[in-house]
Amino acid sequence: MQQPTTRAAGPPGAVRGWLDALAVVLAGLVAMAAVAALGLWLAGADDLPDGGFPAVLAATLALAVGGTVELDGGAGDFAAVGAGISAMPLSVSVVGAVAMAEVFLRQLRFRAVAGGGELLGRIGRTLLLWVLALVLLTLGARHGFVVPLGGDLAQSIGGALGLTPEVGFRADGPTTVGIGLAWLLVVFAVTFAVSRRAPLPPALVRYQFAVRPPAFALWLVLLAYLAIGAVAGVLTAVVHGNPRQTLAVVLLALPDLVWLAFGIGLGATWHGRLVGGLGLPVPKPLSAVLRTPGGGPATIDLGALAEQDARSWWLLPLAAVLLLAAAFLAARRAPRTVRLWRHAVRFALATAVTVLLVGLWTRVDADYGLSVLGVGLGQGGLGDLLGAVLGGGNPLAGLGGGSLTLRPVLWTAVPLAAGWGLLTGALGALLATRVRHRGEVPADAE
Repeated sequence: MQQPTTRAAGPPGAVRGWLDALAVVLAGLVAMAAVAALGLWLAGADDLPDGGFPAVLAATLALAVGGTVELDGGAGDFAAVGAGISAMPLSVSVVGAVAMAEVFLRQLRFRAVAGGGELLGRIGRTLLLWVLALVLLTLGARHGFVVPLGGDLAQSIGGALGLTPEVGFRADGPTTVGIGLAWLLVVFAVTFAVSRRAPLPPALVRYQFAVRPPAFALWLVLLAYLAIGAVAGVLTAVVHGNPRQTLAVVLLALPDLVWLAFGIGLGATWHGRLVGGLGLPVPKPLSAVLRTPGGGPATIDLGALAEQDARSWWLLPLAAVLLLAAAFLAARRAPRTVRLWRHAVRFALATAVTVLLVGLWTRVDADYGLSVLGVGLGQGGLGDLLGAVLGGGNPLAGLGGGSLTLRPVLWTAVPLAAGWGLLTGALGALLATRVRHRGEVPADAE
């Protein structure tokens, strides 16, 4: 007699799928919020008036997924404030991406392949919940507060005239939701390109050895830069003092600095400008290059940094050595039957894509302007808020406004990266011919 089949305990398949998607979204939000909250606390954002810390935290998460934050306010016809921030705190972004990828992959563990329909369903449910989370995030990333006019006399006069300066900020909804959705798609693409634990549809299994070895190797290069930068940041905090702001930069914007150094080491160029104060303890050579006489545009490249500090030349051999090591690792993880020129081309493409993403992620646009008639808003209020979101002090103290821009020259950076990848890919593959490749059985093994 046939025994009736028993079904494993647990929620139904449809409910389980939505619970898995919810776990991925919550993992990313919780991880990002934890890192951002600690970084903002170290930067002094907990001192914002009117309980603005939760809103600043939400605004930081919106920036971390590629959104923008707008600041505005005024005091009737007496003053007007305009500002905007578009800069990714990449420490927060990376932690959130890794957390989401890890939870997503754990739900698919012990599987070598997966159906395309199943994967699309999982990704689609996660994207839908992620959009909902981004909408809630933009609603929470808004706050307003009154800016103090100065002493008691100024407050009395302002009250008598009905002059109550107010400053507020809000995350731009369409930009945050749209770019945040694209951000998660990039996270999924990188996850499947890098991790061997990610099951692929049967039709795509044949391409994994062409994509995953170089992608994984270059991911290790980016992690190596993060490790070097973290050690340098901790040593700076211990030796040179000012530990709170230094550690705040590590927790909010470490990849922004070290991945910029990676691109510059390869010969890439960024254009930027710094007018006014930022409050961030960025490396002195970078700050000196950005702050040009007259506030004009500056070119950030290896030569410009070396003029300020000759030790910047070490960025070139560091990038070369790490790329060569990555190329060797990529060739070793690939089958021995792959020809040398294929290794070189694949590694060149992977390096070009990596530098393209680094360039897009390290863009910064922060403009803050004041138009004031009889009222000074440089101290406190907007300045403190902007400094908190950017991870530093008040950039408007004693100023009428300012701006910070940093933009890569991608049309030269990407071809340069491809050339570096082609050269190191060929050398790495040549070195790997003398070692045993992953999964290869020795000839004398029985």
